Formats: sequence, C-alpha cells, structure tokens
Amino acid sequence: MLVLKCLCIREQTASFKSYSYHNAERSYASSPRTYQSFHFLSEPLPPQLISVVHSKFIELMQCTSVDMNTSSTHRISKGQAQNQNSVLITQEDAKSTSPAGDGAISTESTVTITVVGASGDLAKKKIFPALFALYYEGCLPKHFTVFGYARSKMTDEELRNMISATLTCRIDQRENCGEKMDKFLQRCFYHSGQYNSEECFGQLSKKLEEHEAGRLANRLFYLSIPPDIFVDVARCASHSATSLRGWTRVIVEKPFGRDSQSSAELTRGLKQHLKEEQIYRIDHYLGKELVENLSVLRFSNLVFEPLWSRQYIRNVQLIFSEDFGTEGRGGYFDSYGIIRDIMQNHLLQILALFAMEPPVTLDAEDIRNEKVKVLRSMRVLSSEDVVVGQYKSHTRGGIKYPGYTEDKTVPNNSLTPTFAAAALFIDNARWDGVPFLMKAGKALHTKRAEIRVQFRHVPGNLYKRNFGSDLDLATNELVIRVQPDEAIYLKINNKVPGLGMRLDRSNLHLHYAARYNREIPDAYERLILDAIEGERRLFIRSDELDAAWALFTPLLNELESNKVAPEFYPYGSRGPIGAYYLAAKYNVRWGDANSELTTV
Repeated sequence: MLVLKCLCIREQTASFKSYSYHNAERSYASSPRTYQSFHFLSEPLPPQLISVVHSKFIELMQCTSVDMNTSSTHRISKGQAQNQNSVLITQEDAKSTSPAGDGAISTESTVTITVVGASGDLAKKKIFPALFALYYEGCLPKHFTVFGYARSKMTDEELRNMISATLTCRIDQRENCGEKMDKFLQRCFYHSGQYNSEECFGQLSKKLEEHEAGRLANRLFYLSIPPDIFVDVARCASHSATSLRGWTRVIVEKPFGRDSQSSAELTRGLKQHLKEEQIYRIDHYLGKELVENLSVLRFSNLVFEPLWSRQYIRNVQLIFSEDFGTEGRGGYFDSYGIIRDIMQNHLLQILALFAMEPPVTLDAEDIRNEKVKVLRSMRVLSSEDVVVGQYKSHTRGGIKYPGYTEDKTVPNNSLTPTFAAAALFIDNARWDGVPFLMKAGKALHTKRAEIRVQFRHVPGNLYKRNFGSDLDLATNELVIRVQPDEAIYLKINNKVPGLGMRLDRSNLHLHYAARYNREIPDAYERLILDAIEGERRLFIRSDELDAAWALFTPLLNELESNKVAPEFYPYGSRGPIGAYYLAAKYNVRWGDANSELTTV
C-alpha cells in the first residue's frame, strides 16, 4: 500500500502547510483543483488521485480535533501527523498515476509552452522561431510540447504551416536542419478559444494533460497579446489550466501599462491570480548579448570598475535609432509614442544595469535589488530636460519618404513624438552630477543601439597643444554597440608613426563577428530559456516597474495635458536640432554626431 500522511494547509512552510477542515471541504466543493496546494509527506498528489483522496481526507479530518466555532485554524504538526490516522490509498487507487499504469508516481518531467496570441506577428516572427532555435541547439527538455492558443480557428497542421515559414537554422550549423524542423513541428499543436473563458482554458488543460502523459508537468504561458486582456488570461490560466504538480509561469510582454496608475492596476490584477515569482515581465533588450555582457565587462575587468564613477566619467549616452518609420503600423505606436515604447523600458533598463552598484551575488534578486536602488535615486524628469520630435516627409535620391501623419493609421493632427532626447541624473555618491543622455527615434539616418561612455579630459594634458582648442577630440570614449554588428571599442589617443609629433584617435576594437565564429542567439531565445529554467535575473520585478514609471509619468502627463507640439525633423535625418541644444546645455556632444563615429 501507498501510505500518504496528510498535512492540512493554509500557509506554505518549508515542508508542510496548514488548513482548516471547514475551508478544505468548502474549497474542494467549489473546485477539486484546490487540492493542487496540498503537500504530502512523501510526494505531491498526482491529479488522478484527487477525487480518491477527497473522501479519505474528509474521513481523517473528522477524526481530528477542529474547533468549528472559532476563526482560529488548528494546525497539525509533522510529529502529530505521525501519531494520528493516516490516509490509506491502495495500489488500485494509484494504478493510473504513471505513464506505464503500474501505480508508481512518475518522476519524469515535461514542459509545455503555450503561446497565447499564437496568430499574431510577434509569435510568428519571434517566439516560435526562438523555440525552434532552442530545440535545434538541444536546450529544451527531453519532453516538451508547444501549444498555440488564439481566437482564430486553426488546425494543428495549419499552425505548423504558418510557423514553418519563419523557422531558420543556424548559419554556422546547418546539419540535419530539415529533419530537426520536422521533429519540432510535430510537437506543435493548436487550440482555439476565447481569452476570457475559463471553460476554453479548461479544454486546453485537458489537451495539455494528454501530452504530459502523467509526467511531472510544468507549464509556461507566453502572453503575446494586448495588455488589456493580460488579467483575463491570467485568471483563466490560473483557475483552469495551472499545473497540479509542477510549476506554472507566465511571461508578460510590454507595454506594462501607460503610466504609474495603469501599471499599478495591471500589477494588482495579475497578482490576484498569480504570485510575483510566477510573473516574468519580459523586456527583450535585456536579452541582447551586449547588454548581458555589460556586467561582465565591468565587474570582471579591473581596468574598468575603478573608472566607473563620476570621478572619471563625464557623461553616458544611450542611443537608439531606427532608419524606418511606422509604415502602416502607426495605430499601436500612436497610442504610446517613443517615450513609452523605448525610453521608459529598453533604455532605462540598460541605464539601471550600467549604473548599479556591485551586487552581493549574481542571483536574480541581488541584481534586481541594485537596479531598483538606481531607479529610486534618479531625479524625476522635467520637460526642461526633454526634447520631443516628429518626422516629416522628405525626398531623397528621387524617392519621397512619407511623414508620420501621412501614415493612414495615424490621425492627421497627432502630436505623438517619434523622437525624444532626455537628460537624466542619478543623485547618489557614485553618479552625482553626471548627465545620462538618452536619445531614441524613428526614421533617422541609421539603425543602431549603443551605449557611449565619454571620460573626462586628462588634467594638465601635456599634449593639449596637439589637439588645438577642442579638447573633446582628445577624450577617451568607450562604445558598446548593442546592434547591429555587435562590438565593443575604446577610443584612445595615439602617435602617428613618423618623425613628427602628430596625434591620432585609434580604436581598441572587439568586433564580435570577427572574434567569435558563431551566430549570436536572438534575445528571445535567452529569455524564454531563462523562464523555463526559473532564472529571473533578466526579467523586471514589480517594484522595479513602479520606480521606472514614477520617473516618466509626470513628464508624460505634462506633455499630453499641455499638448506640447513636437519639433519636426526630415525623414532620414539625425533628428531635431533641439536635441543638440539639450546636450550642449550640459556641455555634452552626442557621440554619433560625428560621421567618423559611424564606422569602426
């Protein structure tokens, strides 16, 4: 006989929980799924035994002293449980708990990744290709299944045909590509349902159980859907499709609200149905190779960490630019704008990683604690330190490029900024007085994302005569190019060979494509794998999100309530002139303003 000694529960402790008989019976009557939270001294209860245990559990509890007339809960200690009645479950009761049907509780695990919003562009272009890449590299568990979930009617085969068009194999590793692709697609399935229907998610759960085949089931839900239905899906997944024995995690895509209030409401809504440790707020920029390398560069190289402060750094620039506009996709963008879309999340997250104090360890909570400290030390942005712009039509090379408001999906009178530059300050001992300049825009002259660290002038520079009056030309600069063509380079001053004393700026250069003979994984691959493994270091915690919105919400309210008109700039230019005046206000020159800096 398999003997399971029950411990009733209310609050989780290290090895057992407590619960009142009255609440237990009432909860079971409303949903047998409540028994997912019961812990047993041997193993967690398999789903097939829930109904069997119920009657025997009630039998045990009736023999236990419980005061039904008070609000206090009687807890049964581990030692007491050993001396009280046990719930006896025969091998016949347990015969279906393993795939083999031999009565053993399966110790094998499986992971099911459900992409909610499977018919959307993000799922097709990023999520499914990332999952295939992980499978291709052998990073997914032995037993895994991929499910697509959306309102669109679709068969399993139609889903496979849809996503197969976007799957690619590594350029540097193409062996067995077709075979691997076929095997991956055979593990992909589809279920159609409403996002706010617990019944539909219950049907999905039944399908998942069929593929889990009695193994220890872990479930990951990727919410690739608009934020206004996040909470509905979280509720339905939590109530009707959560794992009974393994973990359940939910990846949430940005935007995480529009301001402090909406973000807090979203967080409260999610936490009604999920614990904070189940929520993985994804910012794909944190999965970029060069962003993840930021802490390695700083904390594992003695040459950098002593210089990482106001004493040696004059300013830090975080630059994001795209060389295309909205181009028919302005509906979403117009409701958010460049500040919410790029600066409040991508660039601010990079800033926090760059400026944080050394964490105690590399554990997720230690790193995120330091990031939160940075965000809470920052001054709230004011409109005086911000420039906003919007691109207008421009003809170049005989081709006319349309302006933002010429996009049919954008209102003609839209004031939504497609460009923004801001000066931010961190009021702590390390960074006091150092301007952190952010710049982000669409329809600019080039596509790039980079961090530029400009160091202070050399005191009493013996060679200042060779540089003339412009000492900025002699400033050392560290550039971390996040994309495209990933690289890290340090600008130094050097003597040009010859009999004279002529100085030149040279680059100490690490070019990733030349140094490493392999493709760099997509950010989504790294982040999805981290979520499967429970690694939360590159995901955003709720208090981190609160601190980030607190910096930008007053500015956004001011811009929108005062209907501040953006400064126009031509499509394909370097942005509005105001951005250069903003930099000059703090005696800073944008690092990408010189054409010499566009190449390495």
